[in-house]
Amino acid sequence: MTPERLARIRAVLDKRQPDLTVLMERVHKPHNFSAILRSCDAVGVLEAHAIPAKHGIPNLEETEDLSLKGRTFNETSGSAAKWIELRVHPDTASAFAHLRSQGFQVLAAHFSERAVDYRQADYTRPTCILLGTEKWGVSPEAAELADGHILIPMMGMVQSLNVSVAAAVILFEAQRQRLQAGFYQRVRLTPEQYEAVLQSWMARHAQGQG
Repeated sequence: MTPERLARIRAVLDKRQPDLTVLMERVHKPHNFSAILRSCDAVGVLEAHAIPAKHGIPNLEETEDLSLKGRTFNETSGSAAKWIELRVHPDTASAFAHLRSQGFQVLAAHFSERAVDYRQADYTRPTCILLGTEKWGVSPEAAELADGHILIPMMGMVQSLNVSVAAAVILFEAQRQRLQAGFYQRVRLTPEQYEAVLQSWMARHAQGQG
């Protein structure tokens, strides 16, 4: 590994946000799944979460040359999403239990009577953004379990965005708030976390994946 490449890896890792994440509830289209992971990488998400659809996690080899092995993605070159770890949960209840144990508030992208403008949420708190299926959105179970509902105001005839576009809009609002709060100006991983992720990323590079 060249010194320049190592410096680049460290510069990205320095800005990773261990307390900002997404939960994809049965998102099944590979291009949407991949696009959400790309947005996660762009704003510094360390780890994303997913609840598989009935036929499992999408085969991202169709669009990003990714393959799922165990609980994380093991990727080939050319994908921004390869720098995001993916934790897969068997169902909604277990996903929420894990996130709550880590101190996350879960905000569902969901239209309801209690939904607020997504810009009103406080993303400087440990936050998970919940995204539902392309056709049906967030499930009733997940909507009930969520700590809050957020929506993106729409001014056109169509009243919803593609799930990956909605994810990007919300994630970049979270990034904006965290930039203002100085979250990207200091390393936010523990020394143990930092070293573990650094070694993992260096290993991927050494295997020709970086």
